[in-house]
Amino acid sequence: MLARLEAEDAADIAAGMIVEERSLPIGPDSGRLMFSFAAAIPGCRALELGASRGYSTIWTAAGARLGGGHVTSLELSPAKAAAWRANLADAGLEDVATLVEGDAAESVATLEGPFDLVLLDAWKDAYEELFQLTRPLIRRGGVLVADNVGNFAKRRASYLEARRSDPTVSTLTVPLGDGLEVTTIL
Repeated sequence: MLARLEAEDAADIAAGMIVEERSLPIGPDSGRLMFSFAAAIPGCRALELGASRGYSTIWTAAGARLGGGHVTSLELSPAKAAAWRANLADAGLEDVATLVEGDAAESVATLEGPFDLVLLDAWKDAYEELFQLTRPLIRRGGVLVADNVGNFAKRRASYLEARRSDPTVSTLTVPLGDGLEVTTIL
C-alpha cells in the first residue's frame, strides 16, 4: 500500500502535476517515526493537519492501532479526501482513523482534546496559526511534529523561532526528509 502511494507521488512529480493537486506525502523515514511515536503511546490519540491522500495517516494509524489508539485527520481538498478514504480502506485502517473535511483552522475549533501526537503537514504559511489553534488540544507531554521545516523560507522561519524561544516547549529539528520539528509540550 505504502509503496503504491510512493509510486503515485513519483508519477505525479514526473507528470508535472501542480503542487496543490499532488499528494505531498511525508517520506518513509518520517512515516516510520510517526509510526513509532503512535505505537509507543497506549491509546494514542493522534491528530493530523493536512491528510492529503492518507500516506502519513496510514503510518500513524498503524502505530496507533497497536495500542488501541485513533487518528483524526483534517483535509481541505475533496479529491484528496476521497483518495484518503479509499487508501485507508485498502490498508484496512478505516476503523482506526476518522477524516474531517474542511479548512483546518475551522476544523480544529470543533475538536476535543487532549491529543497525544499531532502531525502538522498543511500549507507551510499557516504553521504558526495552526500551532496556536492546536496547542490547547495537546496534552502536557504530547508531541507535535511539523513536516518540511528544513526548506522553510524566511517568511516561515517565524514558526521555528517561536518554538525555539518558547520556554513551555522542548523542540528539536530532526534531519529526516525535508526536516521535522519535533516539539514536546512541557
